[in-house]
Amino acid sequence: QLQLVESGGGLVQPGGSLRLSCTASGSIHWISAMGWYRQAPGKQRELVAMDTTGSTPDYADSVKGRFTISRDNAKNTVYLEMNSLKAEDTAVYTCNADLSFVRDGAVIGGDYWGQGTQVTVSS
Repeated sequence: QLQLVESGGGLVQPGGSLRLSCTASGSIHWISAMGWYRQAPGKQRELVAMDTTGSTPDYADSVKGRFTISRDNAKNTVYLEMNSLKAEDTAVYTCNADLSFVRDGAVIGGDYWGQGTQVTVSS
């Protein structure tokens, strides 16, 4: 069974930092991309950062210079280091992965989502 398990959300003051983690569990065969989306109340979900194998990471303009995405392939884990957090960064952050895994001898590919983790930036 494939799962994306997230951790690291919470409450932080403006200007503070948080690090989110997302681990793909299961018999992972290949990861094409892993990254993060977010959705604030009353707003559409938006891409925050995406790490695509063989490419440079993509970032939303609003987080460039403040957020850094990285991936540990040995652990099938993607991280999002968030610095200089602002109130407008408050949202539910959800991990997304384009990957394949092995189940019952077959390689199954698809686009998968985590359960989401709340990030609140407030004094």
